[in-house]
Amino acid sequence: MSVELLEQEATKVLEIVEIQVTGKLTKEDYRRFVPRVDDVIRQHGKVRILFDMVDFHGWKAGALWEDVKFDYQHFSAIERLAIVGDKQWEKGMAVFCRPFTSAKIHYFDRSRIEEARAWLRE
Repeated sequence: MSVELLEQEATKVLEIVEIQVTGKLTKEDYRRFVPRVDDVIRQHGKVRILFDMVDFHGWKAGALWEDVKFDYQHFSAIERLAIVGDKQWEKGMAVFCRPFTSAKIHYFDRSRIEEARAWLRE
């Protein structure tokens, strides 16, 4: 599994973080990237996230619990969430995530990743 914070872009108004995930998310993956996201939130308040799924296969059991905790702890800190993928079930994540965050969530097919980045900058 791989989780990589690819890019962090700051503007006068917002902070955008790109997270790329491949394979299956593990509990250890959350231990690596959550503190980095927390640092960005502490520095800038609200954050916008591009969650880019490349050959993504879901979560291992322990990671699913970490994801629920992350969503709960960051309920109001994420302003927008762009989910990028290429599978039907990944598109369904945009609907599934809505009750767990106050963020505006939008799914983008991989071919529209630049549109996702533009939406986050609006």
